[in-house]
Amino acid sequence: MSFSPTDDENFNSSFEIGSLSKNYEYNPFIQDEDTESEKEDLPRLLLMGLRGSGKTSIQKVVFQKMSPNETLFIGSNNSILKDVVNNSAFVNFQICDFPGHFNFTGIDDIESIFQGCESLIFVIDAQDAIASALNRLHSVVTKAYKVNSNIKFEVFIHKIDGLTEDTKMETQREIHQRANDDLVESGLEQKIYISYHLTSIYDHSIFEAFSRVVQKMIPQYATLENFLNIIISTSGIEKAFLFDVKTKIYVATDSSPVDVQSYELCCDMIDVIIDLSNIYGMGEDQDLMNDPAFDDKSSSLIKLNNGTILYLREVCSFLALVCILREDNFEKQRIIDYNFMILRKGIHRLFELKDKEKDSIPSSKSSSLL
Repeated sequence: MSFSPTDDENFNSSFEIGSLSKNYEYNPFIQDEDTESEKEDLPRLLLMGLRGSGKTSIQKVVFQKMSPNETLFIGSNNSILKDVVNNSAFVNFQICDFPGHFNFTGIDDIESIFQGCESLIFVIDAQDAIASALNRLHSVVTKAYKVNSNIKFEVFIHKIDGLTEDTKMETQREIHQRANDDLVESGLEQKIYISYHLTSIYDHSIFEAFSRVVQKMIPQYATLENFLNIIISTSGIEKAFLFDVKTKIYVATDSSPVDVQSYELCCDMIDVIIDLSNIYGMGEDQDLMNDPAFDDKSSSLIKLNNGTILYLREVCSFLALVCILREDNFEKQRIIDYNFMILRKGIHRLFELKDKEKDSIPSSKSSSLL
């Protein structure tokens, strides 16, 4: 494993992304302190489900780095909990955790809940009776769709740890079928699409599921995927992930299928990198949890005993490109590193244009229940 800077001036170009200035210094990933009004304008992700389904534990583990075992001591949530997740220009939204007993019936201004909502995650406890959960799911989904037809609906079939593979698949099929039957009865089966994910906070499945949710919230995802397709095709790479380092959510990957074991290996690699960076790269003013020593000099190479290499390069303080390739193909490291430099500049350029477009659109304010 090594942490070393790369001199990209000596490499031969293998591909280019757009027309990029050599003196390009823009960094959209460094976030300024948001004002309260700016936070309210962020895309909103709603986390819902019955009491005890595991909603708050999911948020704590994924976004606040709580140990899964510590979630056993979390009490019931009796109010709407709001949190801003703004690690980078990719992972930048407001997450609202609703209590399990929340009732929409007496809400006059229900539009204020679902307007501005990008994604709604409904959590179902796979180890509990699902009839009540399915009734609530249908009620929430239909109300939300009437207010905002652009919401992306996700169901986390949660707490699958301890269940056999057959039981997991059977539970998913039952929930999918019964939820779809409810939509058919309402005449909405052609209008509402729900994605289903098997999740647990005791393995990487919850991070993989949130990765897919967040990717749908990124308008530029197709461009990012194309960038990664180009770099793997020109560099002999088998798989590439663009990771939000703080959460281990991959905000983009190439178009080839994601192998769960490969994703888990990449997550484990990031944990090692952050641990070593904190040990050997800490400055006097750095905070171990909130300001990891992960900068533009950070890179890592791990060789596995099956001839596979994991290669990590920093994109910004909270983003990293993690590649999986064969050891024989790593002989072209200089080309890989140069292509990475072009990729990084392309990503920065992409979000420079995004921010300019955002600044040109006047923000609109509306009353909000949240």
